[in-house]
Amino acid sequence: MATFPGTENLKRELQPMPQDIAERLKREGVEKAYAARPAYQRNDYLGWIARAKQTDTRERRIRQMLDELRAGNAYMRMRYTGPTGRE
Repeated sequence: MATFPGTENLKRELQPMPQDIAERLKREGVEKAYAARPAYQRNDYLGWIARAKQTDTRERRIRQMLDELRAGNAYMRMRYTGPTGRE
C-alpha cells in the first residue's frame, strides 16, 4: 500500500491504494497531480471509489477522479484552486 505525506493526521480511516488505481494514475500521467493534492482529498477519492457497489459505478468514479486530476480545477465536482502537481 502506498502512503503519502500528511496522511498521519487524517481523522477519517486511511484508505489503501488499490493496485489498479495506482496503475491507472501512472498510465494516465496524473500521479504527480494526485500526490500534490491534500491528504484528505486523496483519501476521500479512494474511500468514495471503494464504497461503490457496482463495477460500473466504481469505474465512473475512477474516471471522474482522473478527469478532475487532469483538469486540476475540481475536487468532487467542487471548485479547486490548490496545488495541481504541474508546478
